[in-house]
Amino acid sequence: MSPTPKGPASYFPSIEEKYGRPVSEWFGIIRSSPLTKHMELVGWLKGEYGLGHGHANALVAAVRAEDAR
Repeated sequence: MSPTPKGPASYFPSIEEKYGRPVSEWFGIIRSSPLTKHMELVGWLKGEYGLGHGHANALVAAVRAEDAR
């Protein structure tokens, strides 16, 4: 049994279910954007793709954390 995800990853199952795209696809969308600031990306996901604030924020936070490694 895998551990319960914490932080931004805890949103991933509901993001995939609600918006019909795998998280890996969202990561690619975020990385393809010319925007670089966290809240700019959040606003863009909300406006362009209709994501809720919490879901957009979780995706951007996860991408930025992964890219910082």
